[in-house]
Amino acid sequence: MNSTEIAFSTATIGLLVVSILLNSRVTLKALAKRSSKRAVILDSCALIDGRIMGLAQAGFVPETIIVPAFILKELQMLADGSDSHKRERARYGLDVAKGLKDLARVEVVIDRRSFDDKRQIDDKLVALSLQTGAQLYTTDFNLAKVAEVEGVQVLNVNELAQGLKQNFLPGETMSVKIIQKGSNHGQGVGYADDGTMVVVDHAEKLMGKTIEVTVDRMIGTLAGKMIFAKSMQPKAPAKKPFTRRQAPVQAPRSQQRVAKKQDDGYISDLRKELQ
Repeated sequence: MNSTEIAFSTATIGLLVVSILLNSRVTLKALAKRSSKRAVILDSCALIDGRIMGLAQAGFVPETIIVPAFILKELQMLADGSDSHKRERARYGLDVAKGLKDLARVEVVIDRRSFDDKRQIDDKLVALSLQTGAQLYTTDFNLAKVAEVEGVQVLNVNELAQGLKQNFLPGETMSVKIIQKGSNHGQGVGYADDGTMVVVDHAEKLMGKTIEVTVDRMIGTLAGKMIFAKSMQPKAPAKKPFTRRQAPVQAPRSQQRVAKKQDDGYISDLRKELQ
């Protein structure tokens, strides 16, 4: 190999190395940009709901949790309000926010952007999600729909809970405690261990009892999953309807006298033959 070939080979290798490094930088930038989006924004409903604590402890949420300052202000106003129910829930939400900051698995960031040009809290949350590229964690159904229309990825713990519920196939058996009447005649209603509603035919009279049922079908509704089942309890024998005994219909007296004469004549003839 002459010097020209060596120089050409060296230049080719150099260009290849430079190309790999450039592609690596592009890939690293893309990964860094992608990893920066691995954050989730919490609204007041998410903090008051409280299940974010369990998800964060188990590692099922991004490592970065963004709590907007205007959300903390909203919770503070509710916590100082006159409504005792809202006051208690808001204080619980603030406790959840403090508990998240104490977790080692996640990093809690307080975002100070106020978005003064927007009056509604929901609009501010959507704007913050669009600016940061973070996901929005909420249990507010209407906010989730609006955010999805705006192109924001939404994490809804209610949908997660519904998706994690156990599926029951037709023919499977389960134990259910009947606690109330169903909407249709004869139905009883109970709940499975995961909270799924179970509607049982012919179980209205078994309220307060835990019975074995057979799954008939399982359907999904806007409110969640629902199981329709049949009771395996032996049916009580049906009581015969009470009927009043009717007195025998008597023939008119004239007919009774004719019949009596016929019977007397027959008996007298029989006696003559026996003599």
